[in-house]
Amino acid sequence: MPVGVAGPLVKNGKTILSGIDPSGRAERVADAVAVKDRTLYFCPSPLYGYGLARLLSRLETTAPNSAVLCIEADPELFDLSKKNIDASLLEKTTLHLTDISDREKLCSLVRNRWGERTFRRVEVVRLSGGWQLFSELYDSLCETLRREIASDWSNALTLAKLGRLYIRNTLRNLSLTTRFSSASNLSFGSASVLVLGAGPSLDETLDELDRHFAQSLRSPESRSFKIICVDTCLCALKDRGIIPDLTVILESQHWNLRDFIGCRGWNVPSAVDLSSLPASTRLLAGDGYLFFTPWTPLKIFERLKNMGLLPAVVPPLGSVGLTAVELARRITSGKIICAGIDFSFTPDKYHARSTPGHRSKLDTQTRLRRILNTAPYNDYSTAAVSKSGLSVYTSPSMKNYCNLFEQEFGGDSRLFDIESDGLPLGIKTLSMETAITLLKTDSQKSNSSAPVPLCEKNEGLILFFESEKKRLEELRSILTGESAADQRRLALLIDECDYLWAHFPDCSVSRRPDLTDISFLKRVRAEIDPMLELIGRRESTNYTNRTN
Repeated sequence: MPVGVAGPLVKNGKTILSGIDPSGRAERVADAVAVKDRTLYFCPSPLYGYGLARLLSRLETTAPNSAVLCIEADPELFDLSKKNIDASLLEKTTLHLTDISDREKLCSLVRNRWGERTFRRVEVVRLSGGWQLFSELYDSLCETLRREIASDWSNALTLAKLGRLYIRNTLRNLSLTTRFSSASNLSFGSASVLVLGAGPSLDETLDELDRHFAQSLRSPESRSFKIICVDTCLCALKDRGIIPDLTVILESQHWNLRDFIGCRGWNVPSAVDLSSLPASTRLLAGDGYLFFTPWTPLKIFERLKNMGLLPAVVPPLGSVGLTAVELARRITSGKIICAGIDFSFTPDKYHARSTPGHRSKLDTQTRLRRILNTAPYNDYSTAAVSKSGLSVYTSPSMKNYCNLFEQEFGGDSRLFDIESDGLPLGIKTLSMETAITLLKTDSQKSNSSAPVPLCEKNEGLILFFESEKKRLEELRSILTGESAADQRRLALLIDECDYLWAHFPDCSVSRRPDLTDISFLKRVRAEIDPMLELIGRRESTNYTNRTN
């Protein structure tokens, strides 16, 4: 590695490396870095690698679980770094040099090299001035890594809290595969689709649609476009007499039942997540379609897939609004217009009129308690600028969903968003008039869905539950000492029954602990009996269906 350079290094009119003691300057920067464990240090444009040895030495001493990611977007400077950074440094597992400038690929690189949830934060370390050449790109990549790490940890917390509920709901809902078809069989042809969320701007959109389409809006047969809505805005549509072509049900918890108040028996088709609340699937009378969002990798999913019991797989997007958009992309080749997917709220409303949250405000209104939305005044609320330039409020979780929307769908030219007081979604925004015109003129291509045959899978379900029951009973007998087994068989059974322990907090980072961990084995044992009871009830239900 060169000790110094003869003069300053200049590129594109910018001095990216000083000609006066560049190595000493970089080492002083490395010494000033606040060293924290489990931190990914993002080093843009390392050039000759000055300061890296000092930084890595400090990490090895006080932060052994941290690492340094060096990235160079300029091909010429990347070759310079590869040739001049000490080979012994590049061989270290705590350092990686790359020229990847694609956000998705960079996140994949970090995950594959160091594993999921290894880091808790990302810190920027500028050891040279090379970052000035692509400052916006480097800032964007760093922010993407931060969001990805935050999302991974948020998913881990969600798994610890709801993982047990997800698998129990999934096993309960498996009987739906005998009556509901996979969402992959649903098609709207080339019809345009209006995807509706339950944000405050939904009211204005529905008012304008009612004014332009009048009675034809209320009949799916006479409507020139399709409507897909999230379950939270079902009541808002029903109050206006609008029958959607499909509603999306994702939530696994009981509070979701409020979304169906007054809608029981309504003839509306529904797309149901396999891990959603089973009670929600029985409330609507329309055709049902199943999809599946894998919340974490589990061996049981592979067994379900091999037996033909797993419906269409949709990536876990966290929000029912995002899931509705993803389903729309799959079932139509036409244009998709979004409305009411705001990820924001106002002092007047958190959701649209007639939604459960708005009705709750009306129910609790008194002379001393107004309907004013208090959410903007909570500690977690922050001000933001909407698509229309007005000031609105949002929360960290809503902002994360908005960022995820842009990340997942920003490059799809078929997607449009109606101008409103919601946050920008990273897709083309249309005025209300343009959106109405598009729905009137571009939606006549197709307005029919493909017929969907009923599934005949009861025999497969019975075999699946029988095999799971035997697997759990054998594992229980080993853990209780009723039968002997070697460590290899015990490890195989525990790995195959990973749905018993995947939600344990200590398994979110390093997955399964060693089998010498008695605490882990006792907790696994405690999970078996409730699961056997649930499977027993599912077995008896499917046997009854077979005999009937």
